[in-house]
Amino acid sequence: QVQLVESGGGLVQPGGSLRLSCAASGSIFSINAMGWYRQAPGKERELVATISSDGKPTYADSLEGRFTVSRDNAKNTVYLQLNSLKPEDTAVYYCNARILTFQKNWYTYWGQGTQVTVSS
Repeated sequence: QVQLVESGGGLVQPGGSLRLSCAASGSIFSINAMGWYRQAPGKERELVATISSDGKPTYADSLEGRFTVSRDNAKNTVYLQLNSLKPEDTAVYYCNARILTFQKNWYTYWGQGTQVTVSS
């Protein structure tokens, strides 16, 4: 059994910042890529950022360099720093991870999501 638990969402004013965290726990042998997605009301889920096991990030082009993804492999945790937030960043943010379990099976797991609301 593997769980991904997100935290750090909330209400923030335009121009503000938030830091999201996602911790993986359970029957984990190793973790490959980890990532963040978001889903706004009435829209499809979209990729925000991913980070490889050796720390190489990739980002959605639309972010204009405002977000930063990082990870702490010792803690099985991925982070997303959100800066210069805009109302259009309002969405539920989900983390995911490609995990090799102790049973030596690869699965992609998702967190439950954390709400980010950008509003004055």
